[in-house]
Amino acid sequence: MLRFRLEALRKIGHQISPRTVAKLLHQLGYSLQSNRKSSEGKGHPDRDEQFQYINQEIKEYQGREQPVISVDTKKKELIGNYKNEGKEWERKKEPVKVKMHDFADPNLGKVIPYGIYDVSNNQGWVNVGIDHDTAEFAVQSIRTWWQKMGIELYPGAQELLITADAGGSNGYRLRLWKTELQKLADETGLKIKVVHFPPGTSKWNKIEHRMFCKITENWRGRPLISREVVVNLIANTTTQTGLTIHAELDQGKYQIGQRISDSQLSQVNLQPADFHGEWNYQIIPNLK
Repeated sequence: MLRFRLEALRKIGHQISPRTVAKLLHQLGYSLQSNRKSSEGKGHPDRDEQFQYINQEIKEYQGREQPVISVDTKKKELIGNYKNEGKEWERKKEPVKVKMHDFADPNLGKVIPYGIYDVSNNQGWVNVGIDHDTAEFAVQSIRTWWQKMGIELYPGAQELLITADAGGSNGYRLRLWKTELQKLADETGLKIKVVHFPPGTSKWNKIEHRMFCKITENWRGRPLISREVVVNLIANTTTQTGLTIHAELDQGKYQIGQRISDSQLSQVNLQPADFHGEWNYQIIPNLK
């Protein structure tokens, strides 16, 4: 802004220094500021009603002692000796030295942490992928949680409630998400209900503020030098409220660009809810 103001004033004959322009801008109430993330887009008119619907579903499932999980993909992380935001206690004048530039190491790449947060038990599972963040990867993460944690916590479960964002690898528009959930329902015998947060409201998903932010706090200021370090830092994340997290490296390959035909989609035993069936739906296991 300062440069443009200076050029504009000089074009109309005012010889003025950058310092004077800066002083005038301060007097007019301007200051140097960075961008601040505060808006996720225009709110949907049924946003509040959807929040109420989600909260009611959670209460009903918990009342029946059925599992309720909040899912999402955490930000991808570069693996290597790179700067990680935040500060950590070190000896004076002995900061951890990291690379100057954040260019991905072709041998290490990135990791994709997909999280599952058990709302009732305050427990989490993170599947740390190394390939692509696809709907197949998302459902595989839920499958692994069920096999390694969920089935023990809920041995008599007949249903599963998933709260998820509207977009991403578990978005409500993705056909692959629904066909993969059908496979999971058939394998487990669980009736799987999904309730999506309205577009532009991802920060309200419980996993964001109950689990992901705690993981970020735990590894602040620490370079993520290897995949093993990522898994260990996630698994060692705890809170005073009793949060525990299990983490595992997923070395599977997940193809991008998979297309699901109308015929394949028709095989999904999908039951939309009366209220916003595109956001709220149940997938029933196919009878064997």
